Amino acid sequence: MPAQPLFVSSGDLVADRRYQWALDYLQRGDTAAAADILVQVVATAPGFATAWFALASIREATGDRDGAIAAFEAARDADREDYHGARLHLARLGHGEATPSMTGVYVRRLFDQHAPDFDEALVERLDYRGPQLLLEAVRAQAAEPLRLGSVLDLGCGTGLGGVAFRPFCDWLTGVDISPGMVEQARAKGLYDRLAVAELIGFLAGEAGAQNHLVLAADVFVYCSDIAPIATAVARVLAPSGLFAFTVETHDELGVRLQGTLRYAHGAGHVRAALEAAGFRILQLDAGSTRSEKGEPVPGLLAVARL
Repeated sequence: MPAQPLFVSSGDLVADRRYQWALDYLQRGDTAAAADILVQVVATAPGFATAWFALASIREATGDRDGAIAAFEAARDADREDYHGARLHLARLGHGEATPSMTGVYVRRLFDQHAPDFDEALVERLDYRGPQLLLEAVRAQAAEPLRLGSVLDLGCGTGLGGVAFRPFCDWLTGVDISPGMVEQARAKGLYDRLAVAELIGFLAGEAGAQNHLVLAADVFVYCSDIAPIATAVARVLAPSGLFAFTVETHDELGVRLQGTLRYAHGAGHVRAALEAAGFRILQLDAGSTRSEKGEPVPGLLAVARL
């Protein structure tokens, strides 16, 4: 059964009701009837992005690639903030921009939706180990006993990075675009400061070079270009501070949007982004932070120093 988008009202009660009827048919396995109703819905409510997205998903699932592209385009045009991620699905289908950036609205919605069960899904089902790998990598570059001073956890999510690094730092700040994720992190009681913000905007507003470590565990899989983030991180790091992060990777050049709707960054892209920001790369090695379908997802583990 095609995935159902999160519902955003058309503002027309009749169109909304007919959309729900289409979903009822879809739940019963009658995709043809669902598609027919959705075609009628978007004819009367052409700005109804949720209905266009649902129609696109049905068309793709039934083998109508051209029809799916047309509907995804309509969903994109009806929703300039791309709440549903239609631009990403168009790229996945090889249409339009190859690696479009994710909008803040899309990422916030995605993680707010999953915040309540995020830890269970990531750690127990996907064998997630990003923070532990980062801690081991930082240990290898720092003096023992490990004492990190001020640590900034970018894209802190529910605070799994905080669990790993809290025992080794004096001050821990976390920032995430999702209020739902930050709420989960706050409940853990690990952070001295938490903020809900987009990464580049948050870093631009920070005062001076005050962090001894900036970490980002599986955050840049939702960022198409690491370069501007690396530049912004360099501004908030203390002299000789460390920048440690993970990415998913591939064997080609540059950045690729995967079928999972996460970005994979080639080693060359990561290296160029760090060097352009003034970093000296201490480690850039293969390291998988999660498994999917029983197989490790290819990744890179990076540690760099100013």
